[in-house]
Amino acid sequence: MARNLSSPSVDDQNYLELLDGLKHRIRTAQVEAALAVNQKLILLYWFVGKAILVQQQEQKWGSKVVDRLSKDLRQAFPGIKGFSRSNLMYMRAFAEAWESERIVQGLLDNLPWSQNIALLDKLSSQDERLWYAQQALEQGWSRNILVAQIETGLYQREGGAVTNFERTLPPVQSEMAQQVIKDPYSFDFLTIAKGAKEQDLKRALVQHMRDFLLELGIGFSFVGHDYRLDIEGDEFFIDMLFYHLKLRCFIAIQLEMGEFKPEQSGRMNFYLTAIDAQEREDYDRPTIGIILCKSKNKTVAEYALGNLRNPIAISTHRLPSPEALQSELDKAVKLLADEGRSEAATDDSQELSGEEGKRG
Repeated sequence: MARNLSSPSVDDQNYLELLDGLKHRIRTAQVEAALAVNQKLILLYWFVGKAILVQQQEQKWGSKVVDRLSKDLRQAFPGIKGFSRSNLMYMRAFAEAWESERIVQGLLDNLPWSQNIALLDKLSSQDERLWYAQQALEQGWSRNILVAQIETGLYQREGGAVTNFERTLPPVQSEMAQQVIKDPYSFDFLTIAKGAKEQDLKRALVQHMRDFLLELGIGFSFVGHDYRLDIEGDEFFIDMLFYHLKLRCFIAIQLEMGEFKPEQSGRMNFYLTAIDAQEREDYDRPTIGIILCKSKNKTVAEYALGNLRNPIAISTHRLPSPEALQSELDKAVKLLADEGRSEAATDDSQELSGEEGKRG
């Protein structure tokens, strides 16, 4: 009797493996095809921009040639979008920013055109553009996330924390961990009172965990808050515990609303020793601690970490300003007022409709 391959049994392992393999191959091909199309498009835009730039320089043409090109190209290729005057000007700016095709290939042509435009609009330094482009590619940022990271100054915030990583971690992991830590961390997504305490900050971050994880960066996985450690009947609580998938280690975070104090590093050192003893598996790397405070004296922070054997970073957080909070409040009030007007208009419309029905 012939086997019915159109309706395989769940026990037909060979068929299921074949199906999974083909699905994986097809998805991979789809991604590669989309990537190849994007790469060709970005290189085309660079070539068009370069041609415009060279001709304008050599022939002393003004900006009107771009208007003419836009009209003629759209007429010649009616089914292809992207030849508007503004986009041609972006192509020119793109070619002007990146003089060599070699720079475009392999990095910028792997980013969508919208992200390349954001790099041109938001940044003037080539070094910063390249750095953000690399980060966007490695961490899979969308355009909105890329813009947010630029506007919060991620480039300037990396590497500003005081750490003892060079002494307490192997070279490769030390460098990776240093890149993970920011200073300061921006908590502009929070709306908390001016006199908020550590518990208020922690509660607000838990409620906005998605935004907090975005600010922490790629690779952080939330384990828990007020994480309990039981040491021979004594209880100790870590403000927040994460696991970093790339570093392959736990990361403990302690939140402080004031200036950094030396005793806070001793407490963190104790927590890290306890986590490594109770939670760390053989495949995990040493646990890292981050003390997040409102401000720090760099020299005091360096002395506090001087003789500690566990890897600790001391960084700062930036809470939203009163002006930002007032702006959010004004937006909320306006939204409520707009909703009220909308509901009133709906009621009036329904009432009018009812009166017309009666007259009918």
